[in-house]
Amino acid sequence: MSDSNHEHGKMDITDQKETFRRFISFGLYLFYASIAAIIFLAIFNS
Repeated sequence: MSDSNHEHGKMDITDQKETFRRFISFGLYLFYASIAAIIFLAIFNS
């Protein structure tokens, strides 16, 4: 095993936070695009 002891709360997670933020932003963009497509199809009876 390793000689170092884990200290809770000491890990740098800025990269993980940024990745999660971008993932949520992409999900919201995809959601809004889907709603816009549904509304477009509903308006033009496609």
